[in-house]
Amino acid sequence: MKSPVHRCRDPEHGPSAMWFIRDACGIVCAVITWMLVLYAEFVVVFVMLLPSKNLTYSLINGVVFNSLAFLALASHFRAMCTDPGAVPKGNATKEYIESLQLKPGQVVYKCPKCCSIKPDRAHHCSVCKRCIRKMDHHCPWVNNCVGENNQKYFVLFTMYIALISLHSLTMVVFHFLYCFEDDWTKCSSFSPPATVILLILLCFEALLFLIFTSVMFGTQVHSICTDETGIERLKGETGKWDKVPCWEAMQAACGGPFSLSWCSPFSGLRCERRPLEVLEEVPQGEIIEEDIIEIPLY
Repeated sequence: MKSPVHRCRDPEHGPSAMWFIRDACGIVCAVITWMLVLYAEFVVVFVMLLPSKNLTYSLINGVVFNSLAFLALASHFRAMCTDPGAVPKGNATKEYIESLQLKPGQVVYKCPKCCSIKPDRAHHCSVCKRCIRKMDHHCPWVNNCVGENNQKYFVLFTMYIALISLHSLTMVVFHFLYCFEDDWTKCSSFSPPATVILLILLCFEALLFLIFTSVMFGTQVHSICTDETGIERLKGETGKWDKVPCWEAMQAACGGPFSLSWCSPFSGLRCERRPLEVLEEVPQGEIIEEDIIEIPLY
């Protein structure tokens, strides 16, 4: 069976530099997301800003909106094409467990679906067909799981979409007021009926996504601050690990101490190495049948 994941190697970034889930529903949702942003771009630029008589107003709002839209799409691309923290398939072998050098009496768990040794707080995703470290949920809009390695990009994506939605909604209101005061034939390069339809559709889109992404942004920040993923909260798995303080958790999720790089989808993450960190190349051997493996006492 073919893996649903396409991965590329890069000498600089090492294995897993590229990650893409071949899921039809997720790909369609991702394409729709880009089309909605490009539609908003079209209406803002060609319906509201270019016909405006105020050059300063057009320049300022054009730069702000296009910058936010670019950052939103870049964040979406990084969230979609970043390995969320997948555990390599088929590493539940005796040789691999021995290479972990675990303490006698320690217990490790095998995922029966992907035959991998599950690190703490990892969950299996039925769409990605992999166990994902600190999996929060699988989001079809980014065609990927939100996990340990790409949660920052998903948070940025929701934040920037909420900002461009608020910005475009504000501009639509001002444009309507301007057109009511002036002649409709002069406030847009399109016909009055076409202008009204385009603005109403943008208003509806902006309002809908402002609410949706604001809620998602708040939920993600809350999950980071409480050191508890959405799936852990749903399954009632709280209290099974030592939680870190909110600020420390934010630094870990965003890739380091507070700086402007927190708001950049182009800055990488410096994830800490964990005791059960899995490697891309694992020792070969037969898969262990037991789902619960206890290290024998010597």
